[in-house]
Parts: sequence; structure tokens; C-alpha cells
Amino acid sequence: MNIDFTMLPPPDRYRLLTNFIGPRPIALVGTRSPAGHNNAAPMSFFNVFAHEPPLVVLGIQNRGNGDEKDTVSNIRRTGEFVVNMVDMALAEAMIVCGVNFASEVDELDFAGLTPVPCDQIDVARIAESPCSFECKVDRILDYHKRVLVIGKVVHMHIQDRCLDAEGRYANPETYQPIARLHADNYITSDRQFELKKPEELLRFEFAQVNPRPERATR
Repeated sequence: MNIDFTMLPPPDRYRLLTNFIGPRPIALVGTRSPAGHNNAAPMSFFNVFAHEPPLVVLGIQNRGNGDEKDTVSNIRRTGEFVVNMVDMALAEAMIVCGVNFASEVDELDFAGLTPVPCDQIDVARIAESPCSFECKVDRILDYHKRVLVIGKVVHMHIQDRCLDAEGRYANPETYQPIARLHADNYITSDRQFELKKPEELLRFEFAQVNPRPERATR
């Protein structure tokens, strides 16, 4: 089947993109309301964008009536947000935070989650999250009915249980984030495997990057 996306209605584009590009990691995004309430909303149009500078990106759709969501309004006003990663222990609360509450509702309180002050931004992170990224806005790109928020990570919090013995890498036995597939289907990363380049290809790759100097001829 060949599909011309330029001729496809938006609902069909959404269906195909979200059905076949996945799994998509979930960001439970925390912001601060104008009245000081904790706002939290799950976003599955999310990913890491770069490491230098350390950037993450959020894609946030407007409400059905065209109004911006509270998350976007709060980010525009404060220039700050926190990304809380979601594992199975946090899954049910994440769904609760996805309900379209009024802006004065404290979603963390409603979902029974524990707010903890961030170190470099005025937003509460979630204590139950396996890891959280404090972010400051790098730039905001406005599209029709959608906003792309690029955030620079300025601080990270990791639960010790999610790290290996050396404290350098994620422990696959204890850090198992969930991700969105399509519709109401999710997946957890509890079935991980290693896949490394063959040694002969590594040697070939090294030789391409580090060619031997030619010997001088007499």
C-alpha cells in the first residue's frame, strides 16, 4: 500500500504515524500554574533530541476547541518544565494525570503522587518517578494546532535503584520505562537484549576512521 500523506486527512495521518512509529517514550510533564498549583500531563510525542546541548522535545496538541493546553500556557509563561519518566509503578497515576482537569486542580495531589522541589527550576518533580529531567525552554515552534517545545536539560534526578553498580548506566533489571504504542496500548521494556556490532565490522570501522599513514617513498 502506498499512501500520499499530502492528500490524507489529519485523523488518518495521526492513526498511521502513531500505529507504526513506536514505541514512543512517555514524558509525564510537570509545570507550575499561575496560582502555584502542580500541573502534570503525559506526552507520548516526546524524545531526546541531542546531547550537546542536552535537548529534549515535546509535541503538544491543542485542545479539541483549539485552546492551548495548560502545559503549554505554563511553559510559555515560566520557560520551565520537568520531564518525569514513567514505569509500571507509575502507570496508573500517569493515566489519571491525563484527564482534562480544570487548571486550578493539582494533578499530583489528585493522582496521589509526591511533589518534590526541583533544584534549578520552580517546578515540582515526582518523587515516584524513576528519573526526572529539569528543563529550561530553548525554543518554542508554533504550528497549526500544535506546539513543539525544545527544552535544555539543566539537572537530572535518578533513583539509585535504577543505576548499575558503578552508577554510570541504567540497570535494565530495575529501570524499565513504559512507552505508548497505539490507541490504549502500551509496552514495557522488561524484555531487553544486547545487540553489538561484530568484531570484524568494528575493526573495519576503526580502519576507515584511522587510516594508516602512507610510507614515504625514496
